[in-house]
Amino acid sequence: MNQYLIPSNAKRSLLIFGIFNTVDLIIFGIGLGFSLLALMTTGSTNTAIVVLEALPGLIAGFLVFPIPNYHNTLTFLISAYKYFTKREKFVWKGWCFENETTDK
Repeated sequence: MNQYLIPSNAKRSLLIFGIFNTVDLIIFGIGLGFSLLALMTTGSTNTAIVVLEALPGLIAGFLVFPIPNYHNTLTFLISAYKYFTKREKFVWKGWCFENETTDK
């Protein structure tokens, strides 16, 4: 028979914690590191300053957050950017183009 059944989540075993790539963890680590460093060095009590200092970690967390039909938000944003900026021409070569019959 030679038919193989591959489970739908076979790629998840290649990911860290079943969710993250190495690049995802690096992005999140750098953003979180900048936020923690800024929060520890300034010691500000002003709410607006604290939110601005936490912003790199929040943005990095948003980018690596998993979403359906894409790996994560960063992958979706890259795909959307390529879709809207890259110009492509799609030529129809389907089965009904060449074998078209007209019914009268």
